[in-house]
Amino acid sequence: MSAGRLLSVLLLLQSRGRISARGIADELGVSVRTAYRDVARLQGAGVPVYAEPGRAGGYQLLDGYRTRLTGMSQGEARALFFAGLPGPAADLGLAEDVTAARLKLLAALPAELREEAARTAAVFHLDAPAWYREPEQTPHLPLFVDAVLTRRAVDVLYRRWRAPQEVRRRLRPYGLVLKSGIWYLVAAAESRIATYRVTQVLDAVVSDEWFDRPQDFDLGAYWTSYLDDFQTRRYTGSATIRLTPRGRRRLPDNFPPEVVRAVGSSETAIGDDGWVEAVIPTESTEHACGELLRLGVDVEVVAPTELRQAMAATVGVLARAYGLH
Repeated sequence: MSAGRLLSVLLLLQSRGRISARGIADELGVSVRTAYRDVARLQGAGVPVYAEPGRAGGYQLLDGYRTRLTGMSQGEARALFFAGLPGPAADLGLAEDVTAARLKLLAALPAELREEAARTAAVFHLDAPAWYREPEQTPHLPLFVDAVLTRRAVDVLYRRWRAPQEVRRRLRPYGLVLKSGIWYLVAAAESRIATYRVTQVLDAVVSDEWFDRPQDFDLGAYWTSYLDDFQTRRYTGSATIRLTPRGRRRLPDNFPPEVVRAVGSSETAIGDDGWVEAVIPTESTEHACGELLRLGVDVEVVAPTELRQAMAATVGVLARAYGLH
């Protein structure tokens, strides 16, 4: 039995006013039987908890009783930043700390502010992962959390896209970033700072090396710069395309914002049937071909020649596969 959990039950009673055993169990992630036992232990310790029978009943504290045991632990203080992000908090191994910190904050608030906090919590829910994607499995994430906070180097086996695909690195973690439901580690390796996708880490072991994080390192500024550089490196070419009115409407659901903005800024009407012509950025011929084929007959590639030929070749293969050629 955890003394910390008993304190959480006490603070939950103090912040809610009245709550059922089922409500306590759901809030703290325990069984209803455990909730009953915890309340009985509080009563046995002299805390004035009484039960109100009936459908709308539950447990509550004697009027006027308030605990002053609201001091936060180090883990709970760290967890405050993630109080509105239950999914990421769980990924980082901070779910219990977030619950405890939230209860302590609510217990410290006057009644009217507790009610306002409850109303706010009821109308906002943050869901980080993108649509059409399963949440990534990140078994090494808690290890990196500890390494970032304690400033310990980590030896990893990392899978990258270019050969050799599997490489070993000693990383000195500077911070973690959550982008569209994907966790990235920003770390120094050898003489440069780089970004690593946490799911691509195949193995990780905390080393015995301690390091000092540069005092002038700004994680937010680094990430902004990294994204700008990524976009520059990502789009290395361009293509001229024509879109039907339907293809123009489908564009935001099938292409990244950079492509949509490019069409909006460069499109010109051609003919009287609603077709438009525009110039879009491209990563490579192969990638652009695959992306543009999503629009089917609602897009035509005008240039460059190699992309137009790639589209034609792919359509030809499809036609032969379906016995149409």
